[in-house]
Amino acid sequence: MNYDLIIARYGEIGLKSPKIRSRFERKLVKNIKATFDCEVDRNQGRIYIFPKNFDEGIEKLNRVFGVVSYSPATSTYANYEDIDETLSQYTKDLMAEGILDENTKFAIKCRRVGNHDFTSQEMAAHCGGVVRDVVLAPVDLTNPDLTIFVEIRDDDAYIYHEKIKGQGGLPLGTQGKVVVLLSSGIDSPVAAYLMMKRGCEVIALHCNNDPFSGPKVTELFNQLVDQLNIYAKGVPIKKRVIDYGEYLQAAKDNAPEKMTCVLCKSGMYHIAEKLAQKLGADAIVDGSSVGQVASQTLSNILATRYGVEMPILSPLIGLDKEEITAIAKEIGTFEISKIDDGGCSAVPKYPETRADLERVKQACEAMNQDVEVQRAFENIRRLD
Repeated sequence: MNYDLIIARYGEIGLKSPKIRSRFERKLVKNIKATFDCEVDRNQGRIYIFPKNFDEGIEKLNRVFGVVSYSPATSTYANYEDIDETLSQYTKDLMAEGILDENTKFAIKCRRVGNHDFTSQEMAAHCGGVVRDVVLAPVDLTNPDLTIFVEIRDDDAYIYHEKIKGQGGLPLGTQGKVVVLLSSGIDSPVAAYLMMKRGCEVIALHCNNDPFSGPKVTELFNQLVDQLNIYAKGVPIKKRVIDYGEYLQAAKDNAPEKMTCVLCKSGMYHIAEKLAQKLGADAIVDGSSVGQVASQTLSNILATRYGVEMPILSPLIGLDKEEITAIAKEIGTFEISKIDDGGCSAVPKYPETRADLERVKQACEAMNQDVEVQRAFENIRRLD
């Protein structure tokens, strides 16, 4: 097919006020340009993309949040003569590709913006005749096998037949920053992805539990961030790591053994809050799903968040493992997450599953949590 541009469409952005919509559009264009080499024009709710490498553009546009759908298209001028010539060649190309033949039921859909000497219905009927001059295919406006779209905007016309589904959501970087507690497991990378889809810039915080976990955990963390970063062009994920082993040791030495996982998650939230305050983030994100593991019973979720004043968002909270795994497979993190990282040896044989707030407060005091959190936070570092 002789395409010369890609038409991208957005969804929620169109519901914003004109000022906000314009800002979101500009951010979306910036992210598209950061994803692949192209020129971009904006016009009346459409984004017209002219890639330097067309195949690369078609492949990588699917990674840009805010794009609901997109179509490879051929452009021409909005008059009968040019539309006839371009549509005739487009039809021949469809036949050469095996997409259209004399048995293919087809329809023409015309959308028109601007002042013209024809209506949308008149142009659609005319274009149907142009197609049938090339191939005597049957017209079926109710249940076509193929729909050819003719979109006319002022002096320009665009012809296409595909609508490729995009990521949707909001442009990355329009909704502030979040600190994501990112492990090497299946859940937290999916949580990070979903927050990115809602337009949030991600700061990934990794807790290195050495000597209770091995170096594989950090290696997988880096691989997961690399994979998520294919969706983060223009607003790459920042990485931070803390050495968390001393904190865990203090919890095991000074608090009830069964409380270790509760204290571990509680400490992570407090450290994430400090990091968020330092870097100007607005919320903490984790991969909690109610009842999935011992630390994620409802009572434990509530208890571990005690004392944290910043919002803690859990986008997976109502999803089951199958639903989370399906998303992980779709975004390419599952194959990384399923690699054995050796686990965490700090997990007690019988972890607390119904922690109440008073006992959690007592355990935090017993291990001198505030001091241990501050000590861990002072050693936080960038991971490049």
